Amino acid sequence: MNTKPTHTVEDYLMRMIVMERDHGEIVAARLAELLNVAPPTVAMTLRRMERDGFVVGRGRKSMQLTELGKTLARGVTRRHMLIEWLLIKVFNVPLPQVHDEAHGLEHAITPLLESKMEEILGDPKVCPHGNPMPGCDEFVSGWRSLVSVQPGSVVTIRRIHEHAEDNHELLKYLIEKNLLPGSLVKVLSVLPFNQTCSIEANGQVETLGLVTAGFIFVE
Repeated sequence: MNTKPTHTVEDYLMRMIVMERDHGEIVAARLAELLNVAPPTVAMTLRRMERDGFVVGRGRKSMQLTELGKTLARGVTRRHMLIEWLLIKVFNVPLPQVHDEAHGLEHAITPLLESKMEEILGDPKVCPHGNPMPGCDEFVSGWRSLVSVQPGSVVTIRRIHEHAEDNHELLKYLIEKNLLPGSLVKVLSVLPFNQTCSIEANGQVETLGLVTAGFIFVE
C-alpha cells in the first residue's frame, strides 16, 4: 500500500474532505464538477485511491475517506492554508491570487517548514478566506450562511466557502464588491421563489443568487 499520495491525489483529498465535512459522503459526480475533470478520470483515480487505502466505497457512486485518507487530507489542507497566510502577510500577494499560488506550493512543504510557518503566523484557526483549519471546525460553528439571516439584519462577513475559492469568476466578483471577511452587510431580502438574496454593502445594493449567498458565512 502506497501511503505517500501524488500531487493529483492530494488535490482530490482537499476537495473530498470538504465534501465529506459538509455532506457526510463524497459523491463522484460532484467531485468531477469541482475538479473540472471527466467522470471516467475521477472513477479511475478513486479506484487507485481505494487500492492505496485512502478511501472506501459505499456503492458505485459515493465514497468515504479512511482514517489514513483523512490524515493526509488534513495535512495538505493545512499546508495550503498556511501558505496562503504566508503569501499575504510576508509577500503581500493580493487575496485574489493567494489560492492559486498556494496550490502550486502546498505539495512541496516539508514538516520543518510547516512548523516554522505555524510559528511565524501564530497558529491561525482559519485561512484568509475564513475557512477553518483542519481540526478548527468549532471555531467557525457560530457563523451562518447569508441565506439564513433575517432581512433587516446587519452582519459581518466571516467566511467565503472553499467552493467559492475554486470558482475564479465568483471569487473575483466577491473581491470587486468587497464582500470579504470583515465587511459589514445589511440583508435586505431573501427570496426563495426567484432564488435571490439582496444585500446592501459599501453603500451599494447587490443581488446575489442563493447559491452564491450560501457560500458566504456571517456573524
